Amino acid sequence: MFNIVLLAPEYPGNVGNIGRTCVLTESRLHLVRPFKFDFSDKVLKKAGIDYWDKVDLTIHDSIDEFSEFIADKNFYLVETGSDKKYTDMSFKDDDYLIFGREKEGIDQVILDKYPEKIITIPMTNKIERSLNLANSVSIVTYEALRQNNFNF
Repeated sequence: MFNIVLLAPEYPGNVGNIGRTCVLTESRLHLVRPFKFDFSDKVLKKAGIDYWDKVDLTIHDSIDEFSEFIADKNFYLVETGSDKKYTDMSFKDDDYLIFGREKEGIDQVILDKYPEKIITIPMTNKIERSLNLANSVSIVTYEALRQNNFNF
């Protein structure tokens, strides 16, 4: 099982779609507060109406709490701009794949603390935006699963 971590997610539609990916890949979803929505949000419910109760969900109250929680675990910070591609990693069962906010990504303080943990999804710079968060989670999660023979 892999662990998908969203730091301070902003858009309930993305969280709902990522929740569906977690159910279908038997991954655990970790959400780190603060959120810019609540769980009664119509968009979240629409995105996850028939499966949200099946999401293996852990909520962390703050980035500080999560930092303590993850201290002894293997994790990767998925962010733009790294020289290390996600396909160059050797993912193992129970790894944590950490994704930042939709607009700002992962806080620079965290990136500066763990530069060796940063991996990226290669993409052109033809536009000033990155891939959608839910798409990025799917790409990296499925590579991790592929490397582990899709052991669900």
